[in-house]
Amino acid sequence: MYHMIKSILLTITVAFLFSINAVAQDRPPFWNDVQTIKAYDKIYSPPQHPILFIGSSSIRLWVDFKKAFAAYTVLNRGIGGAITSDVDRYLEDIVFPYEPKQVVLYVGENDLLKSPDAETVFADFKKLYAHLRTKLPATPLVYIAIKGSPSRVQYQEKAKKANLLISQYLKGEKNTVFVDVYQPMLDKKGEMQPVLFKEDMLHMNGTGYQIWNKLVIPHLLKD
Repeated sequence: MYHMIKSILLTITVAFLFSINAVAQDRPPFWNDVQTIKAYDKIYSPPQHPILFIGSSSIRLWVDFKKAFAAYTVLNRGIGGAITSDVDRYLEDIVFPYEPKQVVLYVGENDLLKSPDAETVFADFKKLYAHLRTKLPATPLVYIAIKGSPSRVQYQEKAKKANLLISQYLKGEKNTVFVDVYQPMLDKKGEMQPVLFKEDMLHMNGTGYQIWNKLVIPHLLKD
């Protein structure tokens, strides 16, 4: 009898765990990250109408973020590993609720790994931009160009073309700025500089972010 009950309980437990796993697999990428952010916002109220930084890990891991932008009301809601469609998916969760006075966006680099060409990266950006404008039609947007990363040198032609397509598109849009970080991060020979990156040659160190700070800050809205 004991073994029978034990067997039944084991079956129920396995079924329960399987159902939880199935539910988890049905959730879109970074769902847990976004829920954590939303829970955090309930405990610690975010600033009103901030300059909102969104995008992938280059946003999330911004070195000395608060110090670099101490003169501004800023909020960092980057998601490490995100591609353009991920940011688009969560605009209703971690962008629109903050009613930002300005948006700083870095996204597209992770897209290079799976997107077949620069045109696809550009098309996904346009979808994100169109969605963003549905509720923030006049909010100033600062788009940071896709940077060159030594660990992803094989994708750089695609990155440069995507940057060109996006920059040309934004020239025709109001309240937008395209910040080129690709070229300023190269050395005098036009080659990438490992000294600007952490050991993974993907994420920047403080020296790399100093370049970004100098390029981005002039475009930020003061309080």
